[in-house]
Amino acid sequence: MALKKWMLLCTICFLLSACQLVPGKQVIIEWVDVIQWDGQQYEAVYEMVLADRSFIDREIGEVSFKVADNVTDTSYKFKDGDAAFHEKGTKLYAIKGLEDAIAIEDLSVINGYRIYIMREDPPNRWLFEQVPLEKVQKIEFYTFSNEKGNQKTASYTDQSDLDEIQIILANSQLAPSFEPNVSNGDTIRYDVLLYTDEAIAFQYGIQFDGATYFWFPFEKAILPNDIQPFLLND
Repeated sequence: MALKKWMLLCTICFLLSACQLVPGKQVIIEWVDVIQWDGQQYEAVYEMVLADRSFIDREIGEVSFKVADNVTDTSYKFKDGDAAFHEKGTKLYAIKGLEDAIAIEDLSVINGYRIYIMREDPPNRWLFEQVPLEKVQKIEFYTFSNEKGNQKTASYTDQSDLDEIQIILANSQLAPSFEPNVSNGDTIRYDVLLYTDEAIAFQYGIQFDGATYFWFPFEKAILPNDIQPFLLND
């Protein structure tokens, strides 16, 4: 899923740079969520969150120009201080132990910061198969509502629990053609976070359609129902 999303975003960027404006017609540009700083472009990564606010280092600068809503030229070239979606004055932060990432404060994100990784990095860095499971020290589950935002529903540090959850996740079965049953409403969304001793925790969405749990470790995959008792313990 993450790799396909990355490829799609690259394709969009290519098409935007190649297309020409049509006189008299309004152009709607679907910008990728990027920030440019110190000659590098950083792209938002939705499969990673800051493990703890203590990993935020120094302030390195701030956004000087919001591109979306202000630029209609598809050939526009980002410059230092530009952000696709963030307002002028948004603070940029270094992250302890990470030379290829920056963060911005975002209270809508679990643990309060959105992570941006250099776009030159390999796209599969955050796939589940890349998670060092032997280093996982804590696993948390969250749910989200428009009224309350992100709410933690369960947290585990006992090694036996960590091992069992990891086995359940690893035993999911790829099912790219699976379509959830939404005849009775939207699926219920959870997030699972896997923490090591590093600044970044890995985050993946889990959905439940009333009968089946599924997630996107790479492509859509069906989870065993054994995941259910771990989703709520707080």
